[in-house]
Amino acid sequence: MEPPTSPFKIILGSSSVARQKILAEMGYDFTIMSADIDEKAIRTEKPEDLVMALAKAKADAIVSKLQTSDDQDKDAKPSILIASDTVVVYEGAIREKPSGEEEARQFIKSYSGKHAATLSSVFVTNLKTGFTKGDWDKVEIHFHEISDDVIDKLLEEGLVLRVAGALIIEHPLIVPCVKDVKGTTDSVMGLPKALTEKLLKEAMNA
Repeated sequence: MEPPTSPFKIILGSSSVARQKILAEMGYDFTIMSADIDEKAIRTEKPEDLVMALAKAKADAIVSKLQTSDDQDKDAKPSILIASDTVVVYEGAIREKPSGEEEARQFIKSYSGKHAATLSSVFVTNLKTGFTKGDWDKVEIHFHEISDDVIDKLLEEGLVLRVAGALIIEHPLIVPCVKDVKGTTDSVMGLPKALTEKLLKEAMNA
């Protein structure tokens, strides 16, 4: 699939290295802006509603930041903003980034021999026309046993402390522990490619 070399400037509203990598793999040039929002202040019962609410809140914060920016070039290409969020759902409970090592350990240990799901939202905004649209993608992951040794190494490295549910299925230490994935790895990493592509196309034609 040929990526569009469109007359649009793409803004990725995320400081996530994984999301940046995925969008680059899709063939897009983009700039990065992060939203400074209090994610804990946004609560919903359903994980689907939560990831959508968080992505929209991030988008709103960045749009507000852009509107108050003095150096915004009025003659620049029209821009499309991509905001996203990911949570892990385990036995009906929503898991966001762990509060520390102990919670991360509990999270990873609980996946051993069991399964969890990720929900990732994508919310696009055409900053010229005001068009907005969002949706979410779900992936189910089944695990083999995860040893204490693997958990210790993951915690020592620290990357798991910065992701939802302390879950990184593409990590070399975790790959052998993954039994089955119903869905795509890019979605688990935080930016489902197919959904992002679909929403971007709609935003570009809006």
